[in-house]
Amino acid sequence: MPKPRFTREDALTFHMEPSPGKWEVQATVPMSTQRDLSLAYSPGVAIPCEEIAANPETAYDYTNKGNLVAVISNGTAVLGLGNLGALASKPVMEGKSVLFKRFADINSIDIELDTEDPDAFCNAVRLMGPSFGGVNLEDIKAPECFIIEQRLKEEMDIPVFHDDQHGTAVICAAGLINALHISGKKIEDVRIVLNGAGAAGIACLELLKFMGARHDNCIMCDTKGVIYQGRTEGMNQWKSAHAARTDLRTLEEAMDGADVFLGVSAKGAVTAGMVASMARDPVIFAMANPDPEITPEEAHAVREDAIVATGRSDYPNQVNNVLGFPYLFRGALDIHARAINDAMKIACAEALAELAREDVPDEVAVAYGRKLAFGRDYIIPTPFDPRLIHRVPPFVAKAGMATGVARRPIIDMDAYEQSLKIRMDPTAAVLRGINARARAAQSTIVFAEGDDTRVLRAAVGYQRAGMGKALVVGREADVAEKLKAEGMEDAIQELEVVNAANTEHLETYKAFLYERNQRKGFDHQDIHRLAARDRHVFASLMLAHGHADGMVTGATRKSAHILELINHAFDAGPHDGAVGVSVVMHKGKIVLIADTLVHEWPDEEDLADIAERGAGVARHLGLTPRVAFLSFSTFGYPVSERAAKMQAAATVLDKRGVDFEYEGEMTVDVALNPAVMANYPFSRLTGPANVLVVPARHSASISTKLMQEMAGATVIGPILTGLDRPIQICSSVSTANDIMNMAVMAACNLG
Repeated sequence: MPKPRFTREDALTFHMEPSPGKWEVQATVPMSTQRDLSLAYSPGVAIPCEEIAANPETAYDYTNKGNLVAVISNGTAVLGLGNLGALASKPVMEGKSVLFKRFADINSIDIELDTEDPDAFCNAVRLMGPSFGGVNLEDIKAPECFIIEQRLKEEMDIPVFHDDQHGTAVICAAGLINALHISGKKIEDVRIVLNGAGAAGIACLELLKFMGARHDNCIMCDTKGVIYQGRTEGMNQWKSAHAARTDLRTLEEAMDGADVFLGVSAKGAVTAGMVASMARDPVIFAMANPDPEITPEEAHAVREDAIVATGRSDYPNQVNNVLGFPYLFRGALDIHARAINDAMKIACAEALAELAREDVPDEVAVAYGRKLAFGRDYIIPTPFDPRLIHRVPPFVAKAGMATGVARRPIIDMDAYEQSLKIRMDPTAAVLRGINARARAAQSTIVFAEGDDTRVLRAAVGYQRAGMGKALVVGREADVAEKLKAEGMEDAIQELEVVNAANTEHLETYKAFLYERNQRKGFDHQDIHRLAARDRHVFASLMLAHGHADGMVTGATRKSAHILELINHAFDAGPHDGAVGVSVVMHKGKIVLIADTLVHEWPDEEDLADIAERGAGVARHLGLTPRVAFLSFSTFGYPVSERAAKMQAAATVLDKRGVDFEYEGEMTVDVALNPAVMANYPFSRLTGPANVLVVPARHSASISTKLMQEMAGATVIGPILTGLDRPIQICSSVSTANDIMNMAVMAACNLG
């Protein structure tokens, strides 16, 4: 399977569109009326100000302090790029803010301080302290990072956490717990060698010693060799704290007989001979990025019993900081913690280790395209495990409460865990699962409209994302010209351009098309024009003959016209089983709306068909379908002929004996709002509906477009279902990303 790749242009475009940067600020309160304004600002805002002045702890109740983290850097150690300065570090800090939100529903603000003076840095952060519930320090060079973190911990009464140090240490500790579990060794007995005496390496060793590793069993190395007692060259106070009483002087000597190697150094620092000299069941955490000290393949070539982890996602056992910092802060913020201490870090590591030893949900296996089970190749959970959010923070919170750093202890831990479960936006998981299935399928997708730059960018993106092969219908010269104009000259050689002029199958296509359409008023000349000159028909014929696995079109034509053209090669009419289902994602909720494409005015039988197709798409997305037949009427009131067919559709499903929940007719608030639904205890729906069947195509179209334009919802689709082969029709206003999403839908045959 090809690995995803991207160009500089891809990365720059991602950070520029749809708007510059990676996050924005949204209000959580209404600001529509004069009363709203009076409450949000003057004079109403004076009241919480007075309350906070009288009792500072109430700031957590009346402001966003309790769920707000500052991501702060001076840009002196940006990734592996070095000292780029404060401004150049901003994309990284914005990215960290996005990760906080995505994985733990924590709001954060990135702050870049233009100073290399530790005193000035500390003063600035300390003065901003009242605004935040915690501070995440990032990309600050050593040794200043040690000085800054220590001072801020002493001067501030909120958690201060340098992720480059402690984030790596926590995940490393989690992996080591399980690696030692597998090898049957104890942390107090094992010999540990660390290579790389920077911030992360020192933090790793400090945490492991706190967990029970013996000082003289831990050998730290840097570019000058072993850090031993009495060494003076290249030393500082932080290295000196880990100087061992030993005669060993080189990394090679230290590795002989070692149980554990921890690397935060450089590519190639560890040789096969060093690995061969290690004790039985050696644990090797080669965490240098982007290239590890030794690859898993190289290590396993000399030691089959080795347990290997790296910092890379394309190898098993990724030591990824995103497994730690979001959940550490989540637990700390929820107890209004004064600090994140060693006990909380260890609790986080233990929670991660425990989670990895449990059965892995199927949805995680789908996302990664393989079955995961605890063992040598799975000692650390994957970043996209949905259980992380409700399993790790409670461990952290309990540790914080036990060690006295909690301002507001959690009383009901079961309720707390439940609240964590509903925090996360399911849309990301859904899209991730679809992308994973598409990547596993490696489908060839034909993009019918190669004359549109959005389509070309989507085709390039599809192929570079490792999804499969992209075919573009168009003229070679025209495609090359448009790619060049978009700054994507390097993609010209990547895409395969297909058309009637360069195919050997045109006569076969024409014969097939004539047989299907000869009794619909089409003669041979008409057929030739359709097959040879219309890109949508040509792409459909390619698909019909197995020359592609799926098709995407619709960017340049209205959907009704597209359907008409597709029907020349496929049966895609209202009574052929075709149904259009749109996926609407908004504020962490997903609903499917149907039919948004095919049926103009469906009867009760059509509506039942639409419900079944919608339920099928829901299942493909990983959702348990709950179907609601919508109307302006609820369970017979008010009485209306137009509402009656929605009620009748439910009766049709009764007769069919389908295996999903359904109910109707009902208004949309009854379908989606549990409080309103509670007024109808006889309803067969066990929760809010996620498949909404509407009375007609016009109401479906109005609903989705209204959500999109007024509420800012993300709408994917309509997803065309019920055809023999996967064909997806995007909107004429689709972005390149929208078109690529439709290609992914086609690739994993969602319809």
